[in-house]
Amino acid sequence: MADRPVLIGLPYDASSSFLRGATDAPPQIREALRTTAGNPWSERIVESVTADVLEDLGDLEVPATGDARRVIEDAIRDLVAQGRRFIALGGDHSITYPIIRGMAGRVDPLTILQIDAHPDLYDDFEGDRFSHACPFARILEEGLAARLVQVGIRAMTGHGRDQAARFGVEQIDMRAWYDGARPGVEGNVYVSIDLDGLDPAFAPGVSHREPGGLSVRDVLTMIDGLTGQLVGADIVELNPRQDPFGLTAPVAAKFVKELAAKFLDDDRW
Repeated sequence: MADRPVLIGLPYDASSSFLRGATDAPPQIREALRTTAGNPWSERIVESVTADVLEDLGDLEVPATGDARRVIEDAIRDLVAQGRRFIALGGDHSITYPIIRGMAGRVDPLTILQIDAHPDLYDDFEGDRFSHACPFARILEEGLAARLVQVGIRAMTGHGRDQAARFGVEQIDMRAWYDGARPGVEGNVYVSIDLDGLDPAFAPGVSHREPGGLSVRDVLTMIDGLTGQLVGADIVELNPRQDPFGLTAPVAAKFVKELAAKFLDDDRW
């Protein structure tokens, strides 16, 4: 299957603003994905992560410098040029910016569904315009996405509010989620899952724990309910150094299974 989706690790965390450790995440997610304690079947009862369905390209060799953005962008551009859809394993959330740059011009117009505690819309953070607190500001100011829909926000600042208004970001913060608001996306959809979008009770192994978040089932329901064409995804901000009991990698692996299942034709369900 030349067009089967791929899994690619992007072990980069040099743009993290608080703690390092997300660079260690891709192997941990793979271990959780392949453990014999589970199986490769999605909740739709489809084998979604076997080698004949989801090709694993391993980890990209990414320097711990700003050159990483060029390396990531080039790798994603090559995949998209081949017609390949992908799930990227971060890494910190800064990787989403070069990923989307690598997709530009081939999957337009693009809607991004971002699951996150933070809007990541800073114009710059502590003098760094490419911090993991900034990727969606870079994406939107370059016109790389037609829509950005953010779900799970609960750590907004005044600057983030102003940036959201500036770029026309659609937000469902946790108060709105609790009141029943749900995202609606269509067309070409890219899903970016920051694991701190979940409540720390479900995903403690992140660098920026923010109480009051989504459950694992909430996120699975959003994945299951996607109505657009899924063209790519990332799962970011797992920090194994903050997860001594290994509780969060299995959550990330669960999301890989269900995202991979979404890449299959509806006829398979």
